[in-house]
Amino acid sequence: MSGNREILLYQCSVCQKGFNKKSYLARHMSIHTGEKKNKCSQCLKAFLRKSELDKHLRVHTGEKPYQCSECLKAFSSKSYLNLHLRVHAGVKPYQCSECLKAFSSKSYLNKHQRVHTGEKPYQCSECQKAFSSKSYLNLHLRVHTGEKPYQCSECLKAFSSKSFLNLHLRVHTGEEPFQCSECLKTFLQKSHLNEHLRIHTDERPYKCSECLKAFLNKSHLNLHLKVHTGEKKYQCSECLKTFSRKSHLRIHMRVHTGEKPYQCSKCLKAFSQKSEVESHLRVHTGEKPFQCSKCLKAFSRKRGLIRHLRVHS
Repeated sequence: MSGNREILLYQCSVCQKGFNKKSYLARHMSIHTGEKKNKCSQCLKAFLRKSELDKHLRVHTGEKPYQCSECLKAFSSKSYLNLHLRVHAGVKPYQCSECLKAFSSKSYLNKHQRVHTGEKPYQCSECQKAFSSKSYLNLHLRVHTGEKPYQCSECLKAFSSKSFLNLHLRVHTGEEPFQCSECLKTFLQKSHLNEHLRIHTDERPYKCSECLKAFLNKSHLNLHLKVHTGEKKYQCSECLKTFSRKSHLRIHMRVHTGEKPYQCSKCLKAFSQKSEVESHLRVHTGEKPFQCSKCLKAFSRKRGLIRHLRVHS
């Protein structure tokens, strides 16, 4: 038998766990009573243990003492650093039973599983909108508070989230990291690339309930719906003509102002619309992309093809 066992004089009356100091027992009892004596002076959030409070205070101070040796990214706690290290090690021990996607932490898996269950346990007290994670709710709350803590150093425009700021910064850097594998066109955002890919696949997931016409994205569908409602809320101040889209009014105003912002790089002829200069450039290139399916005759403009089709009708 090994040396003398330590005598634990103080025993928890609930779970019978023993302690060698009365202070340790007192701290342990808060687990059973739910009492949280350690309060944050900044936001009044309470914690069972002082170590938890100390860790929480870094939210307010911004202190991140734990740094990754691989990429130098810093974290407020050692546990967050350990989770992050799995990114470099490629360790993803938590797998979704629905789609088999794997995650580096159980909390990431739990959040992901709400994609399948549709669960949205975090609700906004202002508008009752619900979210799948607390971080999404906190981000949404800035819509109501108007808080925009992330500011662009170039133009001082402010944003409600760091990810929105990072997206905006590409406007200044010209970075377009998402490239189409079909035509090599590049985009600022992945969502823009995904939308663009529908041009190649001809996927049109947004259908009009009135005429069943389909569209690449929801905004195009919403604009189309005005055809059925007859809504034209944009009015020209000069001639009172109305338009369903603000962009159409803006283009129309050039009739009155005489503005022609689009110039041909070959002959310097100017046009009021981008589509007009693109069409005009075919005069110089000889390109004829509009072909008759009956006789294969080709035209540089769509209206030329439409006029030609009357020959066959």
